[in-house]
Amino acid sequence: MIVIPAIDLREGRCVRLFQGDFARATVYSDDPIEMAQRWASAGARWLHVVDLDGARLGQPVQHELIERVIRAVPDVAVQVGGGVRTLDAVERLLVGGAARVVIGTAALERSDMLREALARFGVERVVVAVDSRDGWVATHGWEAVQAIRVEEVVHRVVLLGVRRVLATDVTRDGTLTRPNLELMGRLAALGVTVIASGGVGSRSDLEALARVPGVEAAIVGRALYEGRVRFERPEDWVIGAEAA
Repeated sequence: MIVIPAIDLREGRCVRLFQGDFARATVYSDDPIEMAQRWASAGARWLHVVDLDGARLGQPVQHELIERVIRAVPDVAVQVGGGVRTLDAVERLLVGGAARVVIGTAALERSDMLREALARFGVERVVVAVDSRDGWVATHGWEAVQAIRVEEVVHRVVLLGVRRVLATDVTRDGTLTRPNLELMGRLAALGVTVIASGGVGSRSDLEALARVPGVEAAIVGRALYEGRVRFERPEDWVIGAEAA
C-alpha cells in the first residue's frame, strides 16, 4: 500500500480541516510548493493536492498554484481534486500535469459527465471521491449530506466503469483516531480499488489499512505534518507486501 501525503490548499496556504469543518482549519505552511518539495525529497511517490476553496465554490479556484506545485516536483505523480465538476476542469488539470484527477460531487449529480470523462481521459486518470458522514454521502465540500448510502454511490459508479475511488470518512478526517477499516473493506468488496482517507494517526493505522484487501493507498495529512509518522526514504512510503 502506498502512502500519499496530502496538500490541502486554502487561500494559497497548506491547511488541514478537522472533520471537514472549514471553521476548524489548521495552517501548516504558507508555502505549499516548499511543502510539496519536502515530501518529494523524503521519497514520496505521489502527492494528493486538494483545492479546498474550489471544493466549496464548485469550481477550481487555485489552478495556477496547483500547476506550480506540479512543476516543482517533476519526479512525483500528483493527484488533484477540489471543485472538479466539468470536463473542461478535468482536462485543464491533466494538461497542467496532474497524473490523476478526482471528481467528487459531479459524479453523483451528473453521471453523463463522469461517463464522458472516463471515455475521454481513461479510467486510470479519473478517480471518484466518495465522502461520507456516518455512512451517508457528503457533497459540496463536505457541507451537504445526501440521503444516499456511500455503498450505493460506489455501486453506481462501478457500473459506469470507474476502477478507483477515494474514500473519506469525514467524521475521522484530521482526527488521528484510526481509519474506518470496515468502511474501506466494504467499498473495496464492491469491485473497486480504494484510496483510503481519514483518521490515520500512526504507523500501526497504516499497517492495518494495508491489510484490507483492495486498499491500494492511504492519504495522510495531519499525522505527517505533526510528525506522528515519519518517512525519509522512498521505500518508507510503501507499507505491507508491496514493500518487499
